[in-house]
Amino acid sequence: MRHGKKVNHLGRKTAHRKSMLANMACSLIEHKRINTTVAKAKALKGFVEPLITKSKDDTTHNRRIVMARLRQKDVVTQLFRDVAVKIGDRPGGYTRIIKLGNRLGDNADMAMIELVDYNEVYNPGKAKKSKSTRRSRRGGGGAKPAATPVVEITETKEEE
Repeated sequence: MRHGKKVNHLGRKTAHRKSMLANMACSLIEHKRINTTVAKAKALKGFVEPLITKSKDDTTHNRRIVMARLRQKDVVTQLFRDVAVKIGDRPGGYTRIIKLGNRLGDNADMAMIELVDYNEVYNPGKAKKSKSTRRSRRGGGGAKPAATPVVEITETKEEE
């Protein structure tokens, strides 16, 4: 019976699983999206989201906790400098899993896991601010260009 066992072991020993998840998390932070199996993507989501939450508060203690899990200094720097700034106001749910279908060789379920704020397809408002105007049906609600004052320029020639 499997009561209360929430960790998917992914068919690996503990050290191998932790190293694999650390490497996948580093790749996700570096490239903003990776393709993997659905089971690994779900395990990675539970691994990386608490680390992203820690990166929102840039303290030495949080950096050391994240460094102990990720083990790559440049990725930790990128997480605290770039990613944390972009996701600073989001209260959770930093990753998205999109199922892609089955892999050709062994028919495994494949998925793409990505950082939510870095996808411009799903977040067009975050990537670029689009100008939206509201128009009424009457036709008189649009902004009219301001009338430019007309200045007459007259040239005078002195007659001899």
